[in-house]
Amino acid sequence: MTKLQQLFREQGQSPWIDNLTRGAITGGGLQRLVDDGIRGVTSNPTIFQKAISSGDAYDDQFRELIKSMSVEEAYWGLVTDDIRHALGILRPVYDESKGVDGYVSLEVAPSLAHDTEGTIAAARSFHETIDERNLYVKIPATAAGIPAIRKMVSEGRNINITLIFGLERYGQVIDAYISGLEAYNGDLSQVTSVASFFVSRVETEVDRRLDTIDDPAAGVLKGKAAVAQAKLAYQVFRQQFSGARWHALAARGARVQRPLWASTSTKNPAYPDLLYVDNLMGPDTVNTIPDATVAAFEDHGTVARTIDADVDEARAALDRLAGVDIEMEDVAQTLEDEGVAAFTKSFDELIQALTDKANALTSS
Repeated sequence: MTKLQQLFREQGQSPWIDNLTRGAITGGGLQRLVDDGIRGVTSNPTIFQKAISSGDAYDDQFRELIKSMSVEEAYWGLVTDDIRHALGILRPVYDESKGVDGYVSLEVAPSLAHDTEGTIAAARSFHETIDERNLYVKIPATAAGIPAIRKMVSEGRNINITLIFGLERYGQVIDAYISGLEAYNGDLSQVTSVASFFVSRVETEVDRRLDTIDDPAAGVLKGKAAVAQAKLAYQVFRQQFSGARWHALAARGARVQRPLWASTSTKNPAYPDLLYVDNLMGPDTVNTIPDATVAAFEDHGTVARTIDADVDEARAALDRLAGVDIEMEDVAQTLEDEGVAAFTKSFDELIQALTDKANALTSS
């Protein structure tokens, strides 16, 4: 048994891979990961920007697509093709788990991050065009994204909410999911969702702010914020998926919206490489793990329930951060803005690179 398999069987946490490339699909790499215990796949504009811009794996299909459509339409054609093939590879996991896992996530265009109606239309279009039960459409947890989340769930569509950086917004995401379920008249057992709570980026931003504070107390708080906040997010998850409101939905077959730990590679080399894996294990959760972190986990990871250990210490850590004027909600808003900007930049750079490639292909 691999450690990935052990993680799911013993701790109820689903390991997903935070990467998708055509080479992994066609070369068998994705299938091998699934065989080893990976139970889902996520993608985003930055991942596709790296995949499509490096090498020539997409050139032949791209050359054909641009004969009849725009460069941006061709981009979505390339992406949709990868997603369809990945969905096929993961479908046995979806069937075996009765819809718990086996999902592949496709994100709406980053330009829609502040456009509620545009997000709704794009998410609906992806679901109707691809039409596979194990597709997750990713919707950002911006202020404009919250009503889109509710609307998609109210239509019975499976979604992955991304770019969550703070506890307040996370609570809003859960409420939007529950409200959407309450508005849906169909079979609630067929509606699933994950809420992607970003981790390592929080650490990087908090540590950056701590470095600017001339207070001895600030230094000892470095490297503490991300795990502490994630542990408290898990407490929010447990609290909101309980009580009379939730039990009424659960009686109709509703499933909890699992927290998904995203951005779990350690950015600071001074910290343990599995800081955001070993310390965030527990039932009803997902961890999207980059390739290098998967290898590290198999080599020296420890499988044990940790997500609800030392919760009081986690609260105290955030209290101490507030004591040196680190406001976590301001951190969250900064990171949300930066996340949207980074995905937009990746998307724009990719479209420009594809435009340049289209010009070269048509002129040759």
